[in-house]
Amino acid sequence: MDIGLVGLPATGKTTIFNLLTGGSAATSASGFTGKSERNVGVAKVADRRVDSLSALYKPEKTTHARIQFIDLPGLSREGSGGKAGGRGGQNQFLAEIRNVDAVVLVARAFANESVPTADGKIDPLGEAQEIVFELSVADLAVVEKRLEVLQKTRNRTKEQDVELAIMERCKAALEDGRLIAGLRLTDEEKALLRSYSFLTLKPLLIAVNLDEDQLRRGDYPSKEALAAFASSIAAPVVEFSGQVEAELGELPPEDRGAFMAEYGLSQSGLDRLAAAAYHHLDLISFFTVGEDEVRAWTITRGTDAKRAAGKIHTDIERGFIKAEVCPYQDLARLGAMSAVKAEGLLRLEGKEYIVKDGDIINFRHSG
Repeated sequence: MDIGLVGLPATGKTTIFNLLTGGSAATSASGFTGKSERNVGVAKVADRRVDSLSALYKPEKTTHARIQFIDLPGLSREGSGGKAGGRGGQNQFLAEIRNVDAVVLVARAFANESVPTADGKIDPLGEAQEIVFELSVADLAVVEKRLEVLQKTRNRTKEQDVELAIMERCKAALEDGRLIAGLRLTDEEKALLRSYSFLTLKPLLIAVNLDEDQLRRGDYPSKEALAAFASSIAAPVVEFSGQVEAELGELPPEDRGAFMAEYGLSQSGLDRLAAAAYHHLDLISFFTVGEDEVRAWTITRGTDAKRAAGKIHTDIERGFIKAEVCPYQDLARLGAMSAVKAEGLLRLEGKEYIVKDGDIINFRHSG
């Protein structure tokens, strides 16, 4: 799964990308045209269950779930009066978003005179609305073009009639300020729309970049209005501070807890952002454990045991016999797999078993 970071220039988007992925992509404190290249990196999804299992098994290697973040080119405001929509930059911006699975929209709430905004205002709500508007307009253009073709088609097939009805619903939603993702679509309807790569059908999360004082106070400009807007488009909001996260990253691990406590945090903002993006994509983790490695494996919710086995290796999926399964909470409570077995809590499941978040699985297979 690829998660695209998008935002207007000077939001701290690339800084956040670097902190998430340990990257070193160039950032700029001036200029509002955005960069033309994309940066790609992988972020660890913090999970206390993995840490607990690692402490229990003391393996040679511990591997958390990971997700790939892509720092997309900024939306250009050049030559557009301080508003997004410079055609060249906009076209690249939209094309890049079509290739990701989900979008994290970074909005700026922090004030910093050395990093000016294009119009001199701090307006996270306006930034979020501006980008969502661009996505909606792009989708509406695609919908209207397709509707025109369908409406002119004589002797439409049954499938085309279904598509026409869906497109009319999409058009009504977009014109009403709603996203296509907010429609109640069946799996068959989603399949019909898949080839269009609609931007507003992708999972969207809003990440608000605060300064140190705002994070401590838990308040920033247009917070309530932004929350209302995010709710209207079913987008979760994660608040964090790039400034504080940078300082946190420079501390030794043993000092980080006390530092976060000063801000009333039990988890870093970057960990919360990665976890929120992970779950908003409807991803879950199952675990494999042993003295060699404790590892979290990423699957989509609803994946059966046989396909989950294929995440480890195609040979395991091909030769699947049974899955030995126990929930994480049972092992954590009892402290040893032998105790889990003694309690009769280790189950044998077949290939159609739907894997649950937190399952610890050992796959029996041939070959």
